[in-house]
Amino acid sequence: MADLLDLVPLHDLAPDGDAWIATGDAPGFLLRPRSGRLPKGWVLLRFGARADDGTLTPVLAVDDGTGFSIGGARRISLQEATGSGVLLRLPDTVQALRLDPLSGRGRFQVDRPEIERIGLARVALRRVAPVVHRLRQPGMASRYAAAAVRIGRQSGLRGVLSHMLRDRQQSGTTSYADWIRAHDRLDAGDRAAIAGRIADIGGKPTISIIVPLRDTPGHLLRQCIESVRGQLWPHWELCLADDASTAPHLPAICEDYARGDPRIRFVRRSQNGDAAAASNAALALASGEFVALLDPADELAPHALYMVAEALAERPDLDLIFSDEDSIDAASLRHDPWFKPDWNHDLMLSQNAVGHLAVFRHRLVEDAGGFRSGFDGSGDYDLTLRVAERTAPGRIGHIPFILYHRRAIPGPTAGGEQHDPHQAAARAVQQHLDRTGRTGARVESQGPPGCCRVHWPLPPNPPRVAIIIPTRDKVALLRVAVDSVLARTDYPAIEIIVVDNGSVEAPTLEYLQRIRQHPGVRVLRYDQPYSFAALNNWAVAQTGAPVVAFLNNDIEVITPEWLSEMVSQALRPEVGAVGCKLYYPDGTIQHAGIVVGIGALAGHPHTGLPREAPGYFGRAACAQRYSAVTAACMVMRREVFLRVGGFNERDFAIAFNDVDIGLRLNRAGFAVVWTPHAQLFHHESASLGPATGGSRLRQFHRECDNLWRAWPEAIRNDPFYNPNLTIIGIDWSLAFPPRVTRPWQQRRIGRLLSTMAGRISNGAKTAASAARLIPSSWRPQGHHDDIATPVPPGPAAAETYPTAAPSAPG
Repeated sequence: MADLLDLVPLHDLAPDGDAWIATGDAPGFLLRPRSGRLPKGWVLLRFGARADDGTLTPVLAVDDGTGFSIGGARRISLQEATGSGVLLRLPDTVQALRLDPLSGRGRFQVDRPEIERIGLARVALRRVAPVVHRLRQPGMASRYAAAAVRIGRQSGLRGVLSHMLRDRQQSGTTSYADWIRAHDRLDAGDRAAIAGRIADIGGKPTISIIVPLRDTPGHLLRQCIESVRGQLWPHWELCLADDASTAPHLPAICEDYARGDPRIRFVRRSQNGDAAAASNAALALASGEFVALLDPADELAPHALYMVAEALAERPDLDLIFSDEDSIDAASLRHDPWFKPDWNHDLMLSQNAVGHLAVFRHRLVEDAGGFRSGFDGSGDYDLTLRVAERTAPGRIGHIPFILYHRRAIPGPTAGGEQHDPHQAAARAVQQHLDRTGRTGARVESQGPPGCCRVHWPLPPNPPRVAIIIPTRDKVALLRVAVDSVLARTDYPAIEIIVVDNGSVEAPTLEYLQRIRQHPGVRVLRYDQPYSFAALNNWAVAQTGAPVVAFLNNDIEVITPEWLSEMVSQALRPEVGAVGCKLYYPDGTIQHAGIVVGIGALAGHPHTGLPREAPGYFGRAACAQRYSAVTAACMVMRREVFLRVGGFNERDFAIAFNDVDIGLRLNRAGFAVVWTPHAQLFHHESASLGPATGGSRLRQFHRECDNLWRAWPEAIRNDPFYNPNLTIIGIDWSLAFPPRVTRPWQQRRIGRLLSTMAGRISNGAKTAASAARLIPSSWRPQGHHDDIATPVPPGPAAAETYPTAAPSAPG
């Protein structure tokens, strides 16, 4: 018999009659059985759900007694949930279920959730049916037979049956085509609303679109031009420059369009040059206040220029505006969306993180000297760097919408002789650094195609670095950390400060006594209750070293240049803290920066990827800025650490102290830089362990609340991430729905929020009271016994995230 489940709102939810309003980006329910106990073993979960606007992509999380974790999370198919039911196997230790209906704001309904325990016979029928269906498909029987022979040799009959009847839980991936259908279409109502907004926008800036041409296929050129003519923003001019193409169709097409539309201008160069020459010829035709760059086989989204005008209406001082983009094939089918962070200078030194659509203030392009020869394939990159030098970061805007479709086909579209674009990119970055006074910095092309590495210089006499290692017993870990630092670090001036926070085991005490004899090691006793923040603040006060490195006792050095790389970054005046790339012992990525907002608090993107994986558009292999980096291995100048007040002992004694100090550094104008060129193992076996109960669990929950109160805006929108990417997971997958508001819908949404203000207030009270209903078994779960970034009551995440707070001393 099925047991009804009550929906207990946990976070970001307000009731609205028989529906719910998601008031934030992380709505979630606790599913509480009316019988008082959840069943164990095989169950079917059923419920109905629908949204007023957008697509629901529910995620179910299972607390197996160790917290809501990645292993217990799965996306739910609504068709399955409303039909035959979602087949689940709940562990014997199951404590709670959580349903996250969507990632973002919206109005929706969830109807009559229920759960039913079923026997093995029904399980077998459910699991065999898909296999039978697949076997009926052409060719599938022979594939299964071949697989059965191969698996049978390795695992016998049981292995064959296990493979055929495996419970294939959904991976949670949803196609980009689904995302486009749900969130990136303009209907007649959208177009009418945009027309109304265009009428209201003052100033009406003209945007000149620069297109260099060279033997572009005629049908692609026509599609490119039609994408401009189809712009909803009418105040544009299209500047076409043909670089002496040999194809006769090209000038004929351009002249035909120019005769039919006075906004289209065309010039034909008499002599072939390169992409820069053609682009400058097009630029000479431009009269608009702003200049946009468009390659001749690419296409603009119909609302592209309107969105630029909206950005300028909100912030008229913007000098450079860029958007997200995707790729299209020869048939204009869209794929590979690239959702970018806001302006990220260090990422820009690693790759062209602006790309397309890029719109520049015309005057600054002229001041920069236009396009330069010798940068074919990276001319846009070079121009963007030169324009950025002439403005301030606060005058560079990012539009988190796909406004540009880049044609992913081989062959030249403009310019003459083709040069190596990767070397051109490295030259562009090198010259940018030279022009801006970064003397001694050296750039090389390295890593994924198109990525650069900047080698920052150390002074002739590098400053002394105090490497602070807290510890409590667990001598095997400590020995690896200390010995690997001493044996594998090429930095010439270090002192290791081991802070003993109450070790009592004889082998540990013996080891501490022995390393005291090493001239480069100090052992200090800290006889206070454990607080990562207070301990490290105290340790910094015990040294006069100009640079401090915070290091867990479960870290093992891999690359000798780890500290030289981190210190060279930390000595840059604009940098406040530097983080490194940490691996699990199996070589997969553990830490590659911290994104605030993932899991409703903070999380580590790229976790679990292979060591050499480039990550999302190369971001696991490129130095860049993040909101925070883990203090399991973090380097700072001592003066900067003291200027921002060190770690916050009051609010973040154990967890989130590194997230908090990273955000405070950003607020104070300092960059937090993550570098993949400093690599270490993180064994994650510290002795403090997870917060599993009592006062430690209460403290952990207080620190979760403290982070929410201290940094609500950062949690809602991390500028180094993107609101179109999920905060449910750490895999850079798509957000359903995206956490963006279409500007032409803002008035309607504003009215809705105004009318819902009272209900939302009541909902907040409901959520606060519901928090008391969370079972005591609910707790954060880390990897091994590291302190974890939590999944607080009611986040959109159905995962546990790797530590954002450093491990406890061992």
